[in-house]
Amino acid sequence: MTLRKRVAVTTAAAALIGSCAALAPAAHASAPQSPSAAVSCYDSAHSYSKPDGNGWYPQLPSPYLKATSACADINIKPNTDRYIAVCFVPSSAPEYCQSSYTLASGGQWNTIATGVQSGTVFYFAFRSTALSNGYWAA
Repeated sequence: MTLRKRVAVTTAAAALIGSCAALAPAAHASAPQSPSAAVSCYDSAHSYSKPDGNGWYPQLPSPYLKATSACADINIKPNTDRYIAVCFVPSSAPEYCQSSYTLASGGQWNTIATGVQSGTVFYFAFRSTALSNGYWAA
């Protein structure tokens, strides 16, 4: 998907999601439900590096990210504070993003989306196009 098409789809999806927020799974920042669940989830963490000038991770043509059974949530640990949303890529519907960004505090784990099923395909949308590095787990 080209960047222009991705922006158009994301914008349209955000408007749609805003009107259907009551139907979407919880998408707010929260603490992990139990310390042992968090440890096993974060044990499967992956590093990320979003280059300056782009608002998404991963960048195309890299494959999208996929949630695993190790976590029930989508978590991110940026090196610096960042506003981040999760965009979902269902196999049988248009992709859509959360209706608002969550402030992810730098240097600590932040839950960006909860109740995420294993196999869910997604990517991160950053409000800023500035460079961002850190870790994600899902």
